[in-house]
Amino acid sequence: PDFTFMDGNARTHQGRIIRERLLEMEWPALSPNLKPIENLWDQLSCHVEGRNPAPQNLNDLRAALQEEWNAMPQQTISRLVNSMRRCCQAVIDA
Repeated sequence: PDFTFMDGNARTHQGRIIRERLLEMEWPALSPNLKPIENLWDQLSCHVEGRNPAPQNLNDLRAALQEEWNAMPQQTISRLVNSMRRCCQAVIDA
């Protein structure tokens, strides 16, 4: 199996003992995303992709990203941060 998704291909995670231990562990199939920023990036991407007119070049894209980021409601960010306790508990309970 390829565990680079988990360890970032860090040299310390490539030893035989570590690889064997990783193979012994149970990995929940539907584990929650413990990186709330990924959800925020996804929302930001959807907002930028939905713009009309769509960004035509790098400068347009940069401006659109900044505008959409500034328009992101604080409630959205707070909801993602507050969801971390539930997500962590789901991993612990899995």
